[in-house]
Amino acid sequence: MTEEYAASRFEEACALLPGRLRAAAMELDKVRKAEAEELRLRIARPLYVTLPQGEAVLPRTMVTRSDLEQVLDKASEYSRYAAAETIRHGYVTAAGGFRVGLCGTALPGGERNEGVRDVSSLAIRIPRTREGAALPILPELLEDGRPVSALLLSPPGGGKTTLLRDLVRLFSQGTERNPPCRVALVDERGELAAVHRGRPQLEVGCHTDVMDGCPKHLAVPMLLRAMTPQVIALDEIALPADVEAVRAASGCGARLLATVHAASLAELESRPVGRELLSCGVFRRAVVIEGSGSARHSRVERLP
Repeated sequence: MTEEYAASRFEEACALLPGRLRAAAMELDKVRKAEAEELRLRIARPLYVTLPQGEAVLPRTMVTRSDLEQVLDKASEYSRYAAAETIRHGYVTAAGGFRVGLCGTALPGGERNEGVRDVSSLAIRIPRTREGAALPILPELLEDGRPVSALLLSPPGGGKTTLLRDLVRLFSQGTERNPPCRVALVDERGELAAVHRGRPQLEVGCHTDVMDGCPKHLAVPMLLRAMTPQVIALDEIALPADVEAVRAASGCGARLLATVHAASLAELESRPVGRELLSCGVFRRAVVIEGSGSARHSRVERLP
């Protein structure tokens, strides 16, 4: 990923901002634009840019309620009704693959949230595809040219989603080491493929079928019945129901790629869901992502 590309994605994200905030953000130098991970808007606070080292304030950018409303209007293409289902889950996916997370006053409706009113803060994620990011570890995730099931570990913001996206692309389109596979991608929060109007905004491969906005434990049986995947990719295993989805997919012969929040295997094993994942016998490899920024690297461990 070049600095020019990374900076251009920041500038595309800035198009969602009202004019005065966009002008302030565009004054950042190219290096910081390329490093930026998020734009954070909080009512009655300045605009912040999330960088690898933390949030940096942009001076003279006090955010108003009108600013938040304008961002949501642009992100939903002025049709919040059409985006109501994802808003109920706390986000909107804008054209270009930018995921806008939102906080405010929840509207409870029985056992589920029905939406958010009086929005108080927004987080515009700036996804960037890093094609080739997974190439160094690809040989260790293949046996006889076929994928093996693997867990991807890192702390929050450690690069799991980016690495998973590139693995999906490589397994889907194939390389000189492996033939193309049918990949089913469960994109529950719209972060992996960033589907907008039915079309993935981020590259996930030509043999990849995406089910977005659906809980993993519901999506996996649907994909197994309808799409006969050879590989199923899941982002952020966190609930017991997610572990059951993993078991169901493995029982049908599909290989699994899944991410989980943990800095190490020891940390993962200290949690109930982590212990279930490691003991279920599905995963053959663990990819541990370490470091940050340009120092980030991945190592592969074999699992018993």
